[in-house]
Amino acid sequence: MDYYFYAAPVQHLIEEFEKLPGIGHKTAQRLAFHVLNLPEEKVVSFARALVDAKRKTGFCSVCGNITDVDPCRLCSSDKRDRSVICVVQSPRDVAAMERIREFRGQYHVLNGLISPMEGIGPDDINIKSLIRRIAQGGVQEVILATNPTVEGEATAMYISKLVKPMGVRTTRIAHGLPVGGDLEYADEVTLAKSLEGRREI
Repeated sequence: MDYYFYAAPVQHLIEEFEKLPGIGHKTAQRLAFHVLNLPEEKVVSFARALVDAKRKTGFCSVCGNITDVDPCRLCSSDKRDRSVICVVQSPRDVAAMERIREFRGQYHVLNGLISPMEGIGPDDINIKSLIRRIAQGGVQEVILATNPTVEGEATAMYISKLVKPMGVRTTRIAHGLPVGGDLEYADEVTLAKSLEGRREI
């Protein structure tokens, strides 16, 4: 409970910031007062960026990534290998993969994971369009790059059971110890995954 009285517009701004993931009440207050101390043109520019991002973006009709053109630039590029599709959970994962500059194939964004506990089934995420893409032919490998969580593993297993009968190679990214990590601090699941993902040197 606040010990200070805030004007209604300020209180409303704080409440809106609190709706953002990972933002608690104190952080929301700091953000609100930061905004109040900005010059008006910067606040207007910030507000315009929020509205533009919402109004001018949508999902790519091919891969499901967030885009401002359809199909997205990755799907329409003739420099990408169309025989390999990397399946990820969210657009943020595409950005992470692109940062390493190693993967030259295409992506498929699920925009969620199978989670029976939350009532999310296979029909609630972007799986059907992946199967349609593969059925069109030309795809030789599907890389399942969902996170190593219970939901991520379940989703990867579900997709692999659909894809393998189509004659397409299905692989899973290796999960294990991070670079610079110590064995003594790793949990059992991480160690097991690091052994599973070992390769010859």
